[in-house]
Amino acid sequence: MQYRMKTHPLSDDRLNDLLNRIETGSLATMNEDGTPYNTPVHFVYINSSIYVHGLPKGQKIDNIIRNSKVGFTAYDMQALLLDENGKPCDTNTKYESAIATGNAALVTDIEEKRKVLQNIVAKYTPQLAHITLPDNMVKGTAVIRIIVEELTGKYYE
Repeated sequence: MQYRMKTHPLSDDRLNDLLNRIETGSLATMNEDGTPYNTPVHFVYINSSIYVHGLPKGQKIDNIIRNSKVGFTAYDMQALLLDENGKPCDTNTKYESAIATGNAALVTDIEEKRKVLQNIVAKYTPQLAHITLPDNMVKGTAVIRIIVEELTGKYYE
């Protein structure tokens, strides 16, 4: 286990806050040749699952269909903590981070997709959350559910 995971783990409340507050994450999938593919994504955290959305075709979709195992990271760098004596090697970072592993699958149920997409709208454009999403947009948007198997978080301040 990493040193800071032992000394600075995020509490469940802080971990939930981070995943509900932070705007971007990174979704790691596996390419057919075994190399990792890391994609920046918008996401929502609902009932211990992470959801992302996007185009219904592409490399991350192909990778998930072939291999459902994924990794996910969310990170909030809040400030640089400069050494009072000006030593660059003693500079640190104030941050919070979350790392999840799990299994990803495309959501096919239209009502679940609609609920997730409404949550995404509410998170990123709350002023538009009252607008009903058109059926063709819900049907035409890929929604990926990551069932989290392991979730850890750490911080430094």
